[in-house]
Amino acid sequence: MKEENSAAAALGDSTLLRSGAADVSRIRRRSTRRRQLKAAATLDVLCALFAWLLIKNRLHLPHLPQNADIWGPGAVLVVLFAIVLLVPMLSTGRSPHVMIRPEHLETGLSEVQGLAPQVDEVTRSLNVFLGYVTFREVLGGTPRRGILFEGPPGTGKTYLAKAMAKEAGVPFLFVAAPAFQSMWFGMSNVKIRSFFKALRKAARREGGAIGFIEEIDAIGGNRDHMAMAPVPEAMGSRSVNASMSNAGSGFVNELLIQMQSFDQPPALQRLKGRVIQWVNGYLRADHQLKTGQPRYSNILLIAATNRADALDPALLRPGRFDRRLYFDLPTQQARLELIDYFLGRKAHAADLDTREARDRLAHDTFGYTPVMIEHLFDEALLLALRDGRQAMSVSDVYGAKVTEEVGLSQHVSYTEAERRAVATHEAGHAVAAYLVGTSRRMEVLSIIKRRASLGLLAHSDLEERFTQSKTELEASIAIALAGMAAEELFLGESGTGPGSDLAGATQIAATMVGALGMGGSLVSYEAVSAGLVSRTNLVGKVLGDSAAKGRVEDLLQAQKDRIHAVLAANRDLVEALRDALIARDELVGEEIVAVIHQALARRDKKPDVVLDLTGEAPAAEPS
Repeated sequence: MKEENSAAAALGDSTLLRSGAADVSRIRRRSTRRRQLKAAATLDVLCALFAWLLIKNRLHLPHLPQNADIWGPGAVLVVLFAIVLLVPMLSTGRSPHVMIRPEHLETGLSEVQGLAPQVDEVTRSLNVFLGYVTFREVLGGTPRRGILFEGPPGTGKTYLAKAMAKEAGVPFLFVAAPAFQSMWFGMSNVKIRSFFKALRKAARREGGAIGFIEEIDAIGGNRDHMAMAPVPEAMGSRSVNASMSNAGSGFVNELLIQMQSFDQPPALQRLKGRVIQWVNGYLRADHQLKTGQPRYSNILLIAATNRADALDPALLRPGRFDRRLYFDLPTQQARLELIDYFLGRKAHAADLDTREARDRLAHDTFGYTPVMIEHLFDEALLLALRDGRQAMSVSDVYGAKVTEEVGLSQHVSYTEAERRAVATHEAGHAVAAYLVGTSRRMEVLSIIKRRASLGLLAHSDLEERFTQSKTELEASIAIALAGMAAEELFLGESGTGPGSDLAGATQIAATMVGALGMGGSLVSYEAVSAGLVSRTNLVGKVLGDSAAKGRVEDLLQAQKDRIHAVLAANRDLVEALRDALIARDELVGEEIVAVIHQALARRDKKPDVVLDLTGEAPAAEPS
């Protein structure tokens, strides 16, 4: 009992990961000694044979057969032709994996940033993986054999799997699921079998192996969905569709079978078992020879997908993928850790070393994945190099952020009327965000053309938010409609500019009416569609219902009337921002707030107020 308690404590201690007393290390050393002994014995035999031939003077160089110059070239051509034909056919059944040695990996679990919950979970799994002999023979447990990483792209699934292989010190076999597919019928199943065979071989040789299948949904899709797929009525299409469906089901079936064959004995042991079984056929029952149990293969299979709901349920049961680990978008604290980590490796100016700058950057990158954050810094470095500098600054980072989110700036020549209309439109958005938005932070206000947009207003919450109230959603609709209201108020009519604004406002209003119970009805159109409807389809379903469409129209009209009144009462703010945009093309951050504060100061005939970095305006007296 004392031994079991100490074993359990060792398996629960995270320091086991970095200790050399793990079962994997012991088996690896034993396998290394066995290979060294085999190599030494082979060399000894070859050296002894070579010495015997020298002593007996029987070492002669081979001679070419007679007439080799006549038939030799033809034989070489035949051999080359056979190689050209056979090698491609034989290679189609090879496993498409890439083996990465742990010493070739750069990052271990201690260097992984922004994934603290996932790192804790995989650390516990690795403890059992490394001490699997103790876990099986002393504690009587069954080690975890499969882990499913699910989550949006770029959230660190592959990165963490490689860090696990680095930490465990075992071979890492990486394969993308689409690489299993072959043009030859049945060869995809052969490739899957070859991959698991390579996993078992590496595990026996090194004491353990980690396999990683990227985008497993490509071969592990739900078989029920494949069977229910519609079949076209065109001639011959039924058989082709059926073949494709059978092939997809075959992938899943083969994958399920192989995940149950981790402990399949090698070919030599299987041959030995057959021989013993044949001999036992001639022996009495009490004199039977024992074949022995197959050796346990210490394999940990990791699969990644961003479509876990599309996987076959049989893959997700215990014994196959025992644990599902979700990789969500990083929180603000996780993004701050990632920013500190990436900036520690990239050249940057002193203004990026302040805690205030990094905290604000962590806030402003809400919704960014780790890959997107690193890419943002790489783009900022390119901007700095383009400007002749060797380190990026805060302005470079935000310039790269606008470029990545909105697009490259296109300095087109507007007519005077267009320039004034675009500036009025964007100024209306900015004043609305400042006055009716709840604690908004102004980021960029521009009339520079990017992609299909003639101008833009970028703004965000002061604090990281995951929910929104009805009042906040209504404010978002009002801000979206403020451009149209400003054009009507200052230009007499609206143009083609508000098109995308109307689409965004309609989507918000339709979601409020059809999914959130904020439009006078508690009916959810998502429930009506059995959860299979996207936000885009939701808008179509809501607008297809005449009653719901009327509620959407009422909501949009009410917010347009509201923001029209707000802008009419604050014409001087719109005019101040409009004139600043016409003169400068683009305002960033505090520059937007400064223009508004100066206009408010002129209105009250007071000296310029002190700039408020929070973006909160003093209460304006209604006119």
